[in-house]
Amino acid sequence: MSQLSYYRLSLLINLLFLLTSICSPAAATVPPTPSGFEILSDVSERCTTGVVNISTTRIITTRDNTMSPFFSDPFFQQFFGGTLPGVPQKRREQSLGSGVIVAADGLILTSSHVVEGASEIMVTLADKRELKAKIVGTDPKSDVAVIRLQGDLGELHPIPLGDSAVLRLGEVVVAIGNPFGLSHTVTMGIVSAKGRADVGIADYEDFIQTDAAINPGNSGGALINLRGELVGINTAILSRSGGYQGIGFAIPVNLAKAVMDNLIRSGKVVRGWLGVGVQDLDQPLAEALHLQAFQGVLVSELLPDSPAAQAGVKRGDVIRKLNGDTMERAERFRTTIAALGAGTEALLEVTRDGAQIPLKMTIAEAPRHLQNEMSLNNSDARLGGLRVAPVDELARQKFALPDKLDYGVVITEINANSPAAKSGLKVGDVILELNKHELTNGEELEKFSRAAARKELTLLVFRDGQTGYLVLRR
Repeated sequence: MSQLSYYRLSLLINLLFLLTSICSPAAATVPPTPSGFEILSDVSERCTTGVVNISTTRIITTRDNTMSPFFSDPFFQQFFGGTLPGVPQKRREQSLGSGVIVAADGLILTSSHVVEGASEIMVTLADKRELKAKIVGTDPKSDVAVIRLQGDLGELHPIPLGDSAVLRLGEVVVAIGNPFGLSHTVTMGIVSAKGRADVGIADYEDFIQTDAAINPGNSGGALINLRGELVGINTAILSRSGGYQGIGFAIPVNLAKAVMDNLIRSGKVVRGWLGVGVQDLDQPLAEALHLQAFQGVLVSELLPDSPAAQAGVKRGDVIRKLNGDTMERAERFRTTIAALGAGTEALLEVTRDGAQIPLKMTIAEAPRHLQNEMSLNNSDARLGGLRVAPVDELARQKFALPDKLDYGVVITEINANSPAAKSGLKVGDVILELNKHELTNGEELEKFSRAAARKELTLLVFRDGQTGYLVLRR
């Protein structure tokens, strides 16, 4: 027998043994292994009771401005049934998602985009009971939301929170949710990757990537390990077809819990800040800067009197570790600092002139103008890749804007490959208007761009003391 044939026979025997042990009636009585892992069926059946279906209702107001304003006169509406173009129309829009019960008092974790703008939230439990829910708080920047069940709760089955930091590549995980309205669907896969950032889903990204099937309706559902613990909140897929293609993303439960605690305590998220700008470091950049190592993130900006500056960080330092964890991506470093929160200690290990230097500092709260920054990755694709902030005093100082400029949003970052950049927009530009709507913050820019999804986007832009119009077409 050849070596290859022997290998195949050995593999077949092992597979048959594994299947026999799983399918055996006695398997159901086998206790968990010493590592704490359980049989997949036991975990799935127990944890589905802690996952809920979320149905939301939104009231959408639409207007078609292509018709004459005279048609809004009540005289004309008598003849046309009150549904004339040009007259604001309200319609109810419903959507489905998932959520995870995390406390016996009815607290539920879900994705922010599942309940965004909802005027009514109905939750269906595993036992078919339907209860109303209210929003405790939402954080679009991390795509995390917390809602609470109302009324007579009866018996609930919260899923215990695990530790997403100890997840391993290749570890088996289970996704539970409401894909395409099919309640409490269970799929299985593995942890494909950790620390995925720059995906373009949220401002703060540190995603778990999994090949467990995640489809529309799974958003806000549970990602479970084989200990029956919640390790992630399913949030999105990477797909060209709109359906499952083997790449799904979940928000790590450690990040979700930090956001949840902030929302419950104060109704908002207080993120940590060190006052440094960092960028990814690769070999060509390291060689150009004559750095001996190219692993870590490079300090490219340092704000005076910031926690990092006071602790001794210098521009050009390479941050290798944060509290003992290796830092390889700038986005992950930013997300980790934000999640740690103000008042906590951070120990950085930086490389400077070939020497390893430990620096200890206290994380502070981000200045208000940085808290108000937002990315437009989830808005109209023509504005995807933009990061904007309101025009305030700090923005005027940073971008040398005139004092008389008291409205608009300034572009603080832009993806060089985005449609917006290719259309001519750049960092420091101030978008004053979108389709004749004056802007004061990023939320308004996002709202008006979505409302004009099928139309041209006409931007009034201030640059170098002058204003001009720029048209973005589909």
